Amino acid sequence: MKRSVTASLLAALALSACTPASVPSPTTARAHDTRTFKAVTPTFTALPGASIYQGVRPGLHGDAAYAIEVPDTWNGQLIMYAHGYAGDGPDLKVQAPALRAYWLSLGYAWAASSYSANYYDVQAGVEDTNALANAFSTLTGRAKPTKTLIMGVSMGGHVAGAAVEKETAQAAKNRTTYAAAMPVCGVMDEEYEFQWLGDYTLAAAQLAGLGPKTFPQGTDTYRALLPDIIGALFSSATDPVWQENATQGAKLREIARNLTGGPRPVFDLAFRLGYWQKAVLGTGGADGTITGILPRNIYGNAGTTYRWTTGATPTPAEMAFNAGILRVTPAADPNPALSGKVRYLPRVNGEISVPVLTLHTTGDFYVPFKHQQLYRAAVNAAGNGDRLVQRAIRAAGHCEFTGPELVEGFNDLVKWEAGGAKPAGDDVATPAVLADPNYGCAFTRSTRPGVDACPAN
Repeated sequence: MKRSVTASLLAALALSACTPASVPSPTTARAHDTRTFKAVTPTFTALPGASIYQGVRPGLHGDAAYAIEVPDTWNGQLIMYAHGYAGDGPDLKVQAPALRAYWLSLGYAWAASSYSANYYDVQAGVEDTNALANAFSTLTGRAKPTKTLIMGVSMGGHVAGAAVEKETAQAAKNRTTYAAAMPVCGVMDEEYEFQWLGDYTLAAAQLAGLGPKTFPQGTDTYRALLPDIIGALFSSATDPVWQENATQGAKLREIARNLTGGPRPVFDLAFRLGYWQKAVLGTGGADGTITGILPRNIYGNAGTTYRWTTGATPTPAEMAFNAGILRVTPAADPNPALSGKVRYLPRVNGEISVPVLTLHTTGDFYVPFKHQQLYRAAVNAAGNGDRLVQRAIRAAGHCEFTGPELVEGFNDLVKWEAGGAKPAGDDVATPAVLADPNYGCAFTRSTRPGVDACPAN
């Protein structure tokens, strides 16, 4: 069973499950259903020694653009690339993978869809990526691939993780069998990501003395208050590195540390990066539907205790803060199962049957490292712990990987999938391990500015 992010969400789901069959289920109508997009035909130039196929084809939500590149010395295998969040504009564009040239040099073909919608539409990402994989032979005139793998980045990591789940295999309109998956900097718990964004923005406003009294507050109202919220928490908010003040800002830092995975290297630097602070703070005031992707509110904090100290029990100040902050209960069944296609937010339950290798930066403030902790717990609970390898990279930014780190992870994954030994990974769950100043050194291949170097081997 999918783990719940709050006790209130579990209760809501339990009540939903007990609803008599004669009672109609809540509507699944969404704001996202009214949006239209335009698929933009790619104009990539084939790399030397390869042929490229690109165009537009029908997708789940409408048309989707696609690109497929096949080397002249093709090894018969295909890698599907799932791109990250592309904003909320009307144009749908294919993004080329960072490992494009490397894959072609090894003989792999790759393919990528623009998806048939923007916004956080992982449902379209899964269905359109699968559909493109299934159409490979028709679009290229080549033989059916002997193996298909999938790699995704950020939101695309959610796509890649969900693509190899049991529920996706059973529910998808377009079903594809993947031999292995490599989600990097991915959303590996579809509920937690939006729990984090809601918790952080709510806690920041409350610490600033500007916490809302009703939910949803409204994005316009929140954004009008945001400069004052930032001013109350940060003594300097000049990019690239902000500085929290020693009072309310320091409390916010520790709340964030606890919400995102606990003490670990690089968190302090990541917390102070203005670009990512603005990205996270900019999501406040939302109504919990993920800008219309869901039909109802998924956010709830009724079971959340916000802490900035480390004692066994909350301090009187923490108790007062928790008593005063707005409490929100999610709607019943905000992400319903759908007939003939995956959910609006495809589930990542840990029910995997193929090798999965992940990379995540320890500091990631936008898609926090805690995703890896929750994914490990889910995979272990499903009895699939031997199918997952996770690697921590000592960097502050979201998806801040170097080429050698990605190449090493990919090479180890495909050797493992082909029958080799399971590669090494990092313990992402033991607090004492994560708190070690040298955590993440095993697979970090370059020292980033502002990050302590690893000991010399």
